[in-house]
Amino acid sequence: MSIFKKGRIAIGVVAVGAVVALAGCATGDPTAPETASGGDSGDAIVVGSFAFPESEILGEIYAQALTAQGFDVSTKFNIGPRQQTIPALQDGSINLIPEYNGNLLAYYDTEYTERTTADVDGALGDAVAKDDLVVYKSAAAEDKDAYVVTKETADKNGLKAIGDLSKIEPFSLGANPQFGELGYGIPGLKSVYKVSDVTFVPIEDFGGPDTVKALTDNTVQVADIYTTSPDIKSKNLVVLDDPENLISAQNVIPLLSSKIASDKLEKALDAVSAKLTTDDLIELRDRVEGDEKASANTAAKDWLDKAGLL
Repeated sequence: MSIFKKGRIAIGVVAVGAVVALAGCATGDPTAPETASGGDSGDAIVVGSFAFPESEILGEIYAQALTAQGFDVSTKFNIGPRQQTIPALQDGSINLIPEYNGNLLAYYDTEYTERTTADVDGALGDAVAKDDLVVYKSAAAEDKDAYVVTKETADKNGLKAIGDLSKIEPFSLGANPQFGELGYGIPGLKSVYKVSDVTFVPIEDFGGPDTVKALTDNTVQVADIYTTSPDIKSKNLVVLDDPENLISAQNVIPLLSSKIASDKLEKALDAVSAKLTTDDLIELRDRVEGDEKASANTAAKDWLDKAGLL
């Protein structure tokens, strides 16, 4: 699979099917409209989401921001992986969904070589046009795999970038089972950063609590944890820099049917993308998935209020 992230490609390839190790569970009929609000005339906007909490939060942000701009909006969340969301965009079941640019490009081209946000976005337009779809501007916010260590390990060994892991060889690395074969995983660590004396420890929860626990109790010294995980802040973990772009960009980007594309819609979604950061995603996930257990609707509304978009 070239060098792109599987845990969420999995959303695209078989299972950000497996992604749904993160998944916040859908209940009831996932294809039934959940909310609606009136707006101006024209095509109604039906916002979808993948089947995990962050995607639903982003869907709520899009839906509420567009409602505030007078669009006729409804939602169909927790649909499933890309094998379901792309056909839903094509058949009109939904016509807008928050996406991740790198994994979306991987859905169309499993051998893609673009790594940076600009390059990935640049390739996406033609890729999605094949399915009569459109992308607008991506956000600075990214949810991507990352090589993560504890602050104690980073400070003790002077670790700032992935290549610095050579300073602590040999070490154990914990990640989802596929990581041992992925281009941005163990093979890429060796070929791009020349770090090879690694014991791979498969952990099934895709950067979740078991992976974090293994890292913090020193069962492993390095772990693959997603950049929007609230544990990065709450556990004082360090994300190592990736100067060689081993892991491609995974910016949040709106994907929509060309049938609803308009200057007004583009302006409204661009305004959301201009404000949304990775730190915002961490805070939003923490509110919804952490102790507060806020609803995606509430967390999205509070963020939009703070961003001045309501």
